[in-house]
Amino acid sequence: MKILIIGSGGREHAIAWKFAQNNKVEKIYVAPGNAGTELLDRCENIDLSDIEEMVEFAGKNKIGLTMVGSEELLVEGIVDKFEEKGLTVFGPDKKSAILEGSKAYSKDFMKKYGVKTAAYEIFTDYDSAVKYLDEIEYPTVVKASGLAAGKGVIIAQNKDEAVEAVKDMLLDHKFSEAGSEIVIEEFLTGVEASILSITDGNTIVPFISAKDHKKIGEGETGLNTGGMGVIAPNPYVTSEIMKDFIDDIMTPTLEGLKAEKMKFNGVIFFGLMITEKGVYSLEYNMRLGDPETQAVLPLMENDFLEILEMCIEGNLDKVQMSWKDASACCVVGVSGGYPENYNKGYEITGISDVDDLVFIAGAKLEKDKFLTSGGRVINIVSLGENLETACKNTYSSMDKINFEGLYCRKDIGKV
Repeated sequence: MKILIIGSGGREHAIAWKFAQNNKVEKIYVAPGNAGTELLDRCENIDLSDIEEMVEFAGKNKIGLTMVGSEELLVEGIVDKFEEKGLTVFGPDKKSAILEGSKAYSKDFMKKYGVKTAAYEIFTDYDSAVKYLDEIEYPTVVKASGLAAGKGVIIAQNKDEAVEAVKDMLLDHKFSEAGSEIVIEEFLTGVEASILSITDGNTIVPFISAKDHKKIGEGETGLNTGGMGVIAPNPYVTSEIMKDFIDDIMTPTLEGLKAEKMKFNGVIFFGLMITEKGVYSLEYNMRLGDPETQAVLPLMENDFLEILEMCIEGNLDKVQMSWKDASACCVVGVSGGYPENYNKGYEITGISDVDDLVFIAGAKLEKDKFLTSGGRVINIVSLGENLETACKNTYSSMDKINFEGLYCRKDIGKV
């Protein structure tokens, strides 16, 4: 089989690495890929700039499976374009991808189908939103409804901060069109959890739990990022919490998908908050999370491609997931200045000295040298018999990596 993966980050490197473990995979193409996928066995980076080129490439090269990493392309309708040509693609169609593409839509979906979620209101008008800010308690959460690369969520501690967030989104267009509609949401106190899952439209199979660390600063402080590190399994997701998730969130979500005729083969990534009052749904993502994927896939004992093929065949109810009796820790090394302005083009050294898993996120190869090319540059992933060991091993490996401006949080797995 030939496989096409669309994307360029650490997630796509991890997906390609996992696919490459299946001997029947003849070739893996990654569009556009990065320095990590370029060096992977049986893998080739290809420069495809738009959906039409991707569809044409898949058809001409007899691609047996295409997997889309990018949420933007899913929302744009890439799956529909592939399916129109009779090509096998793993991901939601445009109608279903709106569950990630519009937080306003997804909140209304949750409310309609009884998915446990925080109280909220939706606004497109600045004055109406500011007036509402007089009626609520603080802290509160202000979210850009559209796609904002994981950065369009502001926790406002008081009304002044909330007004500033609303102004940034609705008037100053800080997040462009993504912030033209906003959700003001009840602030929930607790611990976040990520549960990646796949669905064939009739069954949802959850993967092992994970815990993302979204803020740039230690102690979960500062600006939101695309993710600074992940641990799996999430120690806060007990069997009781998992049962609550299935009963209060996953099952009603599946019923909603069926009722809305959102039938597809793809991913549903549940962003959760574990509180004293139970488990709440924060959001849906319709693709594998980054960097959650980098920690979860190394723990998976199943063959990833075989699972996806069973999903595509509509046999997901027959899948029995198997996970290693271990913990995984992923730490992300980023460019100085991220998630705001940062420089590129710095040489990365030490990668060959690392014995743990290295998933490249934002780096390119030039004359056999790794050069930084993005904000999130590198993911180091280690497995251990427990979380403490996994984290210790990961940081020991990260100490071997160096490039100008390198920053990573030192508290992944401790908060």
